[in-house]
Amino acid sequence: MTTLALLPDPSTPLDEATAHAAFADILDGKVPDEAVARFLIDLAERDETAIEIAAAARVLRERMIAVKAPVGAIDVCGTGGDGQHSLNISTAVAIVVAAAGVPVAKHGNRAASSKAGAADTLEALGLDLDRASARAEESLADLGIAFLFAQKHHPVLARMAPIRRAIGRRTVFNLIGPLANPARVTRQLLGVARVDFLPTVATALDYLGAEAAMVVAGEESLDELSIAGPSRIVRIGPRAGELTITPEDAGLPRHSLDAIRGGDAAFNAAALRALLMGEPGPYRDAVLLNAAAALIVADRADDWRDAVEEAAEVIDKGLANALLNCWIAF
Repeated sequence: MTTLALLPDPSTPLDEATAHAAFADILDGKVPDEAVARFLIDLAERDETAIEIAAAARVLRERMIAVKAPVGAIDVCGTGGDGQHSLNISTAVAIVVAAAGVPVAKHGNRAASSKAGAADTLEALGLDLDRASARAEESLADLGIAFLFAQKHHPVLARMAPIRRAIGRRTVFNLIGPLANPARVTRQLLGVARVDFLPTVATALDYLGAEAAMVVAGEESLDELSIAGPSRIVRIGPRAGELTITPEDAGLPRHSLDAIRGGDAAFNAAALRALLMGEPGPYRDAVLLNAAAALIVADRADDWRDAVEEAAEVIDKGLANALLNCWIAF
């Protein structure tokens, strides 16, 4: 008879070894569901520490199905949960940045709280998710882009799904997915829905060995750089520090968040295709702002306005749309 593991008391911060052991027991199914739920809720109520987040991400990394990636590959993704139901910004950014010559290992999943996640929208565009996952290494090497479907690369998370649904609120598992990219990228643009959590998540990413990253949040609790107003950024790596940026700093106008409100997968896919075919407007500007950040993280640009111009050129020359077509056919 298997002896069930006991979880530590989460009322006070856990050290790295204790947190690692606890999350290993959770993901290995050694703890009853009710105890897991209580532990995760208690952690969330006092706010997880960077050590706890990093430990949980390490446990998930140790159990993921990894893929090889070219040197300099990056990821662009958010934690979700911002409740804004915007169009798929990071998915479009991934395509634009890859078309600019930066390998992008896009980690993502189906929608949890929004109407269409990265997987849903890419599928609506015609990408075969099973084939894309099975050929991720090849497409990353040959095309410079891959979609790493979270449910394919993190099978241990399957047991967590009913527990997380029953909890019905944010837990540490909303944070660690973006910290466990199957391609083991060391450069990342990571969006977080809580401005006050930026330093914590950035510190966790630093603990995990990131080479360069921006952890960002719009001041409207948006898990990406906002086209509607100021955004906060915590950078790690050679230019570590905190800053605030506005669309105007990158040479872009402001738009209401309502102007980039999304819909179902078909709606978002049509908007993304129109964007890549050169349609101007708020969605394009939001993508340009976030693509500029990704290009800076990738060390392809230093200046925000220059990075925006590079991203715009990639779209206007048809390179991003052509890449999407090649990816779908790959």
